Amino acid sequence: MPKRPSPTLSKIVATIGPASDSPEMVEKLINAGVGVFRVNFSHGTFEDHARRVATVREIARRLEQPVGILGDLQGPKIRIGKVEGEGIELCVGRDVLLVPSGDAFAGAKSGVSAEVDVLPSDYPLARDVEPGHRVLINDGLVRLIAVEREPGDPAEALRCRVLVGGPVTSRKGINLPDSNVRDEAITEQDWACVEWAVAHGLDFVALSFVRRADEVRKLKAALASMCPIDHALDRTGTGSAIPVVAKIEKPQAFDDLDAIVEAADAIMVARGDLGVEMDIAEVPVMQKRLLEKCDEWGKPCIVATQMLESMVTAATPTRAEATDVANAIFDGADAVMLSAETATGRHPALVVETMRRIAGAAESRMAERCGAPSPSVRLRESRYRTAALAHGAWHVAMDLGARLVVCWSQRGGTARYLSQTGLPIPVIAYSSDEREVRRMSLLRGITPRLMELPAKRPATLAWFNLEADMDLLELGWVEKNDPIVLVAGAPLGVQGTTNTLAAHRVGDPHSGFMGLAAPDA
Repeated sequence: MPKRPSPTLSKIVATIGPASDSPEMVEKLINAGVGVFRVNFSHGTFEDHARRVATVREIARRLEQPVGILGDLQGPKIRIGKVEGEGIELCVGRDVLLVPSGDAFAGAKSGVSAEVDVLPSDYPLARDVEPGHRVLINDGLVRLIAVEREPGDPAEALRCRVLVGGPVTSRKGINLPDSNVRDEAITEQDWACVEWAVAHGLDFVALSFVRRADEVRKLKAALASMCPIDHALDRTGTGSAIPVVAKIEKPQAFDDLDAIVEAADAIMVARGDLGVEMDIAEVPVMQKRLLEKCDEWGKPCIVATQMLESMVTAATPTRAEATDVANAIFDGADAVMLSAETATGRHPALVVETMRRIAGAAESRMAERCGAPSPSVRLRESRYRTAALAHGAWHVAMDLGARLVVCWSQRGGTARYLSQTGLPIPVIAYSSDEREVRRMSLLRGITPRLMELPAKRPATLAWFNLEADMDLLELGWVEKNDPIVLVAGAPLGVQGTTNTLAAHRVGDPHSGFMGLAAPDA
């Protein structure tokens, strides 16, 4: 096995698309540092997605590199319908009639004055938008104000006045920052995507436009019923439902934020729609608030949208973009995400390499200023044994000057607790469950590794110690006599048994777990 670059702490989520879905490019992206690929269900067909998922799985398996796949649901995104030709230019001061797509649109066009422009929408806006509410098109580049509802058949139309004009083409997004949209958080198309995600073994599902915690709970309950239970691996019988990432991109979410973060498995700061729906000056403040809240609850957080946007075409980012990525790392983000930069951009691999270098420089600075760990309030209140061990591992690692922390984490629990301590050194987390190894790829500081349990002898702690030593030496991540900290429990491969912490020098047959029992006992 060739030696590999040292593990990094922060994770990179990259959107896979036409510019990055070839086997050659997927391999480059994984080698450059991608830990999770995002499949955007807003674009492409299920056939496209299946081909991309198969490519990622094949390349990751060949590279022996655990890589997660996140399916991002479109959610109830309201869009302009089909506009004829190359679109329509809306002029300041003119009225616009927004009508449901289909027959109502055709009728409206023939029955209104030439002084009024008519645009179709795929949602009955007049149902939820009140006069005086803002209607924003194409990420807010075109801005309207609602004037009145007008009768229509089969649904009312919404008359608006143009405040900021510009071109409008088919399928541009519509944002309603002042309106309480009554559409379901999970659409029929989303449910079809959820079923597809389960059938194709995706590792995470992202729920868009979350406003309330019960929307997250509804999706989690559905996933729990759809995902199979492997009783040989899961003694609790709760199954292994795909984790849910709640995307925060609506101002209403902040009214129920604690409950949303508690309900979700991870959070995404989706700054695109959030920056349209609320005052742009508030977005950096809300980002920091979300990161603080995730730290409080011990939940992973992804910062997304336009992080290296200029590299869609350019070979280098702007100074502001580099600072944006670094500040997300400084503020405690587990992962930073690339969207168009890797999906359709000119330099997918270069973008990932650039983001990794920026994150690495930020992590080096954080290591210089490393202070005592501060476990989340929820963890301190829980009194969990494994959380206490993780807290202790931080102190032992710092006192020893440990090169790595190495743990066995069958279902990812120990890895999550170690991730939350903010260790400035990598944690190598082993498991025999390939599914859980991929899911650990989102956790800050965690480098997951798949290790099969022995079939003909007990999986003792001493066996694990010996196997980990050999694996780490082969990878080139340690040298003989390097100090490391071990965290595990017996029997290996069973959830909830972590109870032992040991200091070890790589290759020393008398330290760590090596003295507890003979490796082949």
